[in-house]
Amino acid sequence: MDEPQTIPGTRPGIVRRIIAFPLTLLVIEVLVVATGASLASVALQKVVTRGTPGYFLGGLTVALLAIALYLACRRWIERRANDELPFATLLRELPLGLLIGAGLFTAMTGIVALMGGISIERFNGMGALWAMLAMAVTSGTIEETLFRGILLRHIEAMLGTWAALAITSLLFGLAHLTNPGSSLFAAFAIAMEAGILLGAAYLWKRRLWIPIGIHAAWNFTQGWVFSVPVSGGEAPEGLFITARNGPEWLTGGAFGLEASVIAMLVATAAGLLLLVRVVRQGGIRPPMWGQR
Repeated sequence: MDEPQTIPGTRPGIVRRIIAFPLTLLVIEVLVVATGASLASVALQKVVTRGTPGYFLGGLTVALLAIALYLACRRWIERRANDELPFATLLRELPLGLLIGAGLFTAMTGIVALMGGISIERFNGMGALWAMLAMAVTSGTIEETLFRGILLRHIEAMLGTWAALAITSLLFGLAHLTNPGSSLFAAFAIAMEAGILLGAAYLWKRRLWIPIGIHAAWNFTQGWVFSVPVSGGEAPEGLFITARNGPEWLTGGAFGLEASVIAMLVATAAGLLLLVRVVRQGGIRPPMWGQR
């Protein structure tokens, strides 16, 4: 674990060492970002009419607030520079993440369609465009900041990369267990497909733009393009009105295509391919007791 910069020849005091410990930072940053984003989201629901362009702009504001709170924690509590959300890489890495997320969900949906699990009934036009954009931006930004930027990074500093990836994947799956239409298999599928893929995407560059893009595009593609329930929510009216037919292992049931075995296999395979790249570039870190 990299230590915060100090004046040569001095040692941080006991309070500073406690604050700088990864577990302490994890708790503080989760509380700051989650509380700030939650309060802003509640305000957005009360102030702006859902489904309007203003609702999307409000969602974008909430996402930017979450980023600002996270960067403030990095700057003023961790005393580190902005190396996880650098603006210099935004226009290169965010579109790459969006392309990966949309491409993976479209490929998975195509496989399910070939197997008879989903069909397009009609073209619907814009549908719930603004609501889906707001949902994609807020969920992608806030959840990736919390799970990858904070949890994975600090757990990795304590327990190493493999333990951090396993723990955050498990927590990400459990976080979806209370969603409508969820099940133990749905939570397991989310842990495998999203936990591994998004964790590996973060470890690949050690930055958040790509996982944010993947997460946002995955949610937007399923919700708006294919009108499929997003993590158990109500099926929105998106670009295409679709019908899902067949066993739940294929269609995902009430939870949506994310709980399909096909989605789990496609996204997990992509995550494992990224992990191979992480290993080859030396991105696996030992637990704190194994560091020199």
